[in-house]
Order: sequence, then structure tokens, then C-alpha cells
Amino acid sequence: MEKVTIFGRTSCGFCVGAIRLCEARGFEFKWVDMIEEDITKADIAQKIGKPVHTVPQIFVGEQHIGGYDEFSAFVRQQETAEH
Repeated sequence: MEKVTIFGRTSCGFCVGAIRLCEARGFEFKWVDMIEEDITKADIAQKIGKPVHTVPQIFVGEQHIGGYDEFSAFVRQQETAEH
């Protein structure tokens, strides 16, 4: 899998869940703390071309996957395709 980038906040349970999922699967990932980096949901919305209401926002390579639920489903789909 291409490198995963997780935009989120440390106080967000779903953000932590996305990190744990990457760690459990051995995915290369980058954590971007939106507060530390002064990144807003509007900044991400501009990048993906649609409104963003929640975090985390997760990318695989340059592909926007969505939030935790979408990422979890994407991972399951990738694992199924590999078998």
C-alpha cells in the first residue's frame, strides 16, 4: 500500500484508531497534527474539492479516502483483493 497520511487531532479517538490500524497492519504512515501544523478542515476541503466536517481525513498516496470508517473499509477491501 502507498504511504498513508492521516490529518487529525490527538484528542480524536477515530484519529488514534486510524494510527493504530496502520501500526497493526505495518503500513508506512505520516501523522499530521492539524493543531500543531495550523491546518484547518477548510484547508483540506480546498485540497480535495469538497467540504470536510470531521477528522481524521486520510489519504493513501494522493488519493483521498475519507474518515476512519472509509479507511477501515478501504483496508479490508485491499486485503480481500490480495487474497
